[in-house]
Amino acid sequence: MESHFAARFVRPSPEDERRNIQVLLAGASLELSSRDPAEIDACAGLLEPETAVYISMPPGQTYHGTVALAKRLRRAGFCPVPHVAARRIASRGALDEYLARAAGEAGVDSALVIGGDSDRPSGPFESSLAVLETGLFQRHGIAHIGVAGYPEGHPKIAEAALESALTAKKVLARGAGLDLQIVTQFCFESGPILAWAAKMQGHGLPVHVGLPGPASLPRLLRFAALCGIGNSVRALRARPRAITRLLVEAGPEAVVRDIARLRGAAIAGVHFFCFGGLSRTARWLRALQEGRFELTSDGSFRVGTA
Repeated sequence: MESHFAARFVRPSPEDERRNIQVLLAGASLELSSRDPAEIDACAGLLEPETAVYISMPPGQTYHGTVALAKRLRRAGFCPVPHVAARRIASRGALDEYLARAAGEAGVDSALVIGGDSDRPSGPFESSLAVLETGLFQRHGIAHIGVAGYPEGHPKIAEAALESALTAKKVLARGAGLDLQIVTQFCFESGPILAWAAKMQGHGLPVHVGLPGPASLPRLLRFAALCGIGNSVRALRARPRAITRLLVEAGPEAVVRDIARLRGAAIAGVHFFCFGGLSRTARWLRALQEGRFELTSDGSFRVGTA
C-alpha cells in the first residue's frame, strides 16, 4: 500500500523493514472486546508480562463489571487500562467509587478517558475534559491518561472542536501532573493515519495508532459502521482486491508495514482493537515478535511462515 509520504523516504532494505515492523509493535496494547474471562487466561503465555490491555465500556457494561475484568487481567500478569466513558457515569460519586475500586482492587494506574457515544449523558459529565477536571484521577493515583484521536474525523464533532478540546486537555494534564497520550480510533488505511499524525506533532503528545486486529471481514465492517469509520469502509468497498485479501487473511499487515516504514516522530506505537478475540491477536503478535513472518511483494507481509 503506497502513500504520498513515500516520496520523502528511501525504501529500507527487507531486513530493516522486518526490524521496523517489530520495533513498531513492541509494547503494543490490545483492547478486550469479549466479556469472557477465559479469553484473558488464554493469553497468559502469549503476551509479554505487563502488556497493556484496555477494557472497553460499551452500552450496558457497568463499571462493576469493568473492575472485575481489570482484576482478572491483573491476576494474569497484564496491565489493565479501563475505559472511562464520561457520558455513562451517573455522578461524581460514581466516578470516585469506580476509580477507587479500579486502583485499589486491580492496581490500575492508567485509563482511557472518552466522551462516550450516548446522545444524552447519564449524569453531570458531558465530555472527557469534564471528567478530567474533577481531579479524581490523580487522587487515586491514575496518572497515565489516554484520550481519543480521530484520524478520519468524528461523525458528530467538528474538527475545530476536537482540536480545541485536545488543547484544553493538554493544558489541564500539564498543570495536574498527568501523563497524557492519544489513542486513535481504528482505521483500515495508512494514508489518513499518517497525515493526521503529522498534524498532531505540534501537540508534542505520543500517538498510539488504533488498528483492527485479525478478524473476519464482516465483523470488521460491522464494528466500523458502529464507530463511524466511513472513509475506510468506503475505501475497502472500492477495492475488490483488498476485500478479497481481508476475507482470506483478515489481518492488518499491509497497514502495519506502511506505518512502520513511513511513521513520523509522533507515532509511538500501535493499539489493537481485538474484534476477532484477544487471544487471536495475541497469537498474531507472538508470531511477529518471534520473527515468524515474511514480507510479500504486494506491500504486506505473511505471518507464520518464516
